[in-house]
Amino acid sequence: MNRKNLGRLGPLVVFVVLALLPYSTLQIPGLFDGVLNSPGTLQLLALCLIFGGVALSYDLLFGFTGLLSFGHALYFAAGTYAANLALTEFGLGLGTAVALTTAVGVLLPLVVGAVALRVEGIAFAMVTLATAQVGSIIVLQDPGGLTGGEEGLAVSREPIPDVFVGVFNTVNKYWLALAYLVFVYVVAAWVTSSRAGRVWQAIRENERRVEVLGMQPYRFKLLVFVLAGLLAALGGVVHLLLLGGSTPRVTTADFTLGLLIMVVLGGAGSRWGAVLGGVLYTYLDSRLTDLAQSPAVQDLPAWLRVPLSEPLFLLGTLFILVVFFVPGGIAGLVARLQERRAGRRSAPPPTGGTAVPGRAVEQVRDRAARGVGVGAGQPRDGA
Repeated sequence: MNRKNLGRLGPLVVFVVLALLPYSTLQIPGLFDGVLNSPGTLQLLALCLIFGGVALSYDLLFGFTGLLSFGHALYFAAGTYAANLALTEFGLGLGTAVALTTAVGVLLPLVVGAVALRVEGIAFAMVTLATAQVGSIIVLQDPGGLTGGEEGLAVSREPIPDVFVGVFNTVNKYWLALAYLVFVYVVAAWVTSSRAGRVWQAIRENERRVEVLGMQPYRFKLLVFVLAGLLAALGGVVHLLLLGGSTPRVTTADFTLGLLIMVVLGGAGSRWGAVLGGVLYTYLDSRLTDLAQSPAVQDLPAWLRVPLSEPLFLLGTLFILVVFFVPGGIAGLVARLQERRAGRRSAPPPTGGTAVPGRAVEQVRDRAARGVGVGAGQPRDGA
């Protein structure tokens, strides 16, 4: 089996393993407190899957299109609070609540994106941050007693199907989180390989050149902005069903910064890298919180206990180390190792001169066939 077919089969194998995980009674000391199919472990794994999907939705903006947004938390929060209000305050069924949340997940990023995308760079990032802060203030101030303020908002269980209620149904919530991640991954794979996806990547590399080619980058950026916001909003619904309520923590700028760290950790512009970064960050965030409260840390001297008691400090340190020593994240590291391994395999024996790997020769031929100069990387005259 060649590498291409193996790459296509890999996600399917991972999905099958994850789908069968609730049937496993395997215990992994040090990683999880109980067996794999215990409610506590399944809930942690479900959280990891949800944020793997949300990180991938953010990667559509940052990794594939080059849009640094500091307001992606707004759409996740809109999803969880809109669904919660529909279920708790309006007494709607779950299907109707999801439909209403989908409408909010389209209209809200459409309005925000229509304004924010009129500017670029830091200005765009600041506009998205400002809109997210407005949403956070509204939730915390609790106008009309709808959001629960700093206490959060518990969801009414009556409109929710029984299969998603209670600790004993944690396995169903886990499968729902897995279904959400698969849905986001399939959508991301489809759109990034489409014409729009290729334009997004061209905008990331050189937006002016896209304009010269007669396309309108604004429309393509608005499309990916709305799609990413919708996928995040749907993640908020799954998060609501898993935790049984909405928390104001998901409205803060720290939440979006966490998404940024997830993407950078896994590898921006890589679908599986973003998912892995989201899973790894969520797992570490949970486990480091438990570690910070453990007696082993609390008994340490103050100069060591204080930083180790702050999971964000440890995650921030990890982020810095990745940026400096593993540029491109985990996906970039894997790609470099694969290229180095392929280069060693294809390199001919030395003949007195400098050996050129076969892959490099093919790249040179491809560039020449496209009319691109080998040395300076500029189009040839008349191209």
